[in-house]
Amino acid sequence: MKPTILNTSILTAFGSFNYSEISIKEAKELIKNGYESAVGHQSTCDVINTLLNIDCKMNRTQYSQKTGDTALVFKLNGRPEEGKILTTEEITEIGYSFGKLTKII
Repeated sequence: MKPTILNTSILTAFGSFNYSEISIKEAKELIKNGYESAVGHQSTCDVINTLLNIDCKMNRTQYSQKTGDTALVFKLNGRPEEGKILTTEEITEIGYSFGKLTKII
């Protein structure tokens, strides 16, 4: 199954998970054979696309991780004010990291 790109580190189902920080190089490797998008904001897609050299489309879907599923998590290093839609510049200013989230059980 293709990994799903998420724009936050959130558990979408009950279960046990493994979550670890990964580099941009590792993120590219994780999605090299394809991916699904569950990224709900265009500005986040823009940053992800630039960093990973891909064409991730905004997709405000209801995603639920199943056992064995892996997600590539784009995580902001700070929390924006409530209801704020960030620009690409604001996302870059806050900072970010990538994580690999796998549902084990």
